[in-house]
Amino acid sequence: MSSVHKSGFVAIIGRPNVGKSTLLNRIVRQKIAIMSDKAQTTRNKIQGVYTTPEAQIVFIDTPGIHKPKHRLGDFMVETAYSALREVDAVLFMVSAEQPRGRGDDFIIERLKNSQAPVYLIINKIDTIHPDKLFGIIEDYRQQMDFKEVVPISATEGNNVEKLLEVIEGEMPEGPQYYPEDQVTDHPEYFIVSELIREKVLQLTREEVPHSVAVVVEDMKRDEYDKVHIQATIIVERSSQKGILIGKGGLMMKDIGIKARKDIENLLGNKVYLELWVKVQKNWRDKQKYLQDYGYRDMDY
Repeated sequence: MSSVHKSGFVAIIGRPNVGKSTLLNRIVRQKIAIMSDKAQTTRNKIQGVYTTPEAQIVFIDTPGIHKPKHRLGDFMVETAYSALREVDAVLFMVSAEQPRGRGDDFIIERLKNSQAPVYLIINKIDTIHPDKLFGIIEDYRQQMDFKEVVPISATEGNNVEKLLEVIEGEMPEGPQYYPEDQVTDHPEYFIVSELIREKVLQLTREEVPHSVAVVVEDMKRDEYDKVHIQATIIVERSSQKGILIGKGGLMMKDIGIKARKDIENLLGNKVYLELWVKVQKNWRDKQKYLQDYGYRDMDY
């Protein structure tokens, strides 16, 4: 039996809404990346840590690559591309439900310059007839020479263990960077703010979701080990604030109840959650607010 310990970093790249965050949560067996049916849900790089006795792999979930419309969009796309630098492998994830599009071709052109091996991960195979899979694989293989093609269902878990075995085999010899029980490199308050934002994405429609940021102002435990959290939801217009609060405050109450449940699962403690809504016009295009709200890696 080999005593060599392996470790490395793996970037998960793809168009918006192909299931990158779902895969990351499946790998670490805990919800650390938020999920939504709306595109561009992930805004920062979110690192999930997968540990076995023989290896430790740090998976980096990236924002979906899209055509930016504001400075926040620029930040998201640059964040995704920066994850390609200095990783040991790249997982290019596509959806079996969607034909290859211009967005996929755009990413493939960038991936051809990758120093790390690129794996094609075809997600959502549970939603198509198995006979269609061969044609999808052949189509992508004609575009680029992938190290390997792994069809999976991140939602159902199909073939995810196989994917992990393949990736572990690719990792170089290296140390264990994180304690074995740590599943993410992000502090608790970041995950808490993301879980609150997820509920806003799930419960609101139209222009609200993409205009929302969440800042955890305070987070502390009392003598009974109950966690008290104060958080502010930022929107760009007064009309959005009205939608978020809802008639008689019902929308805000619903967001709070659903977010508190997920936060309690994350922290393993009872939670008291206070939410406020604040209007900050055009925050997505203003450098100061992007930095204040946690989007700090921009370099202009």
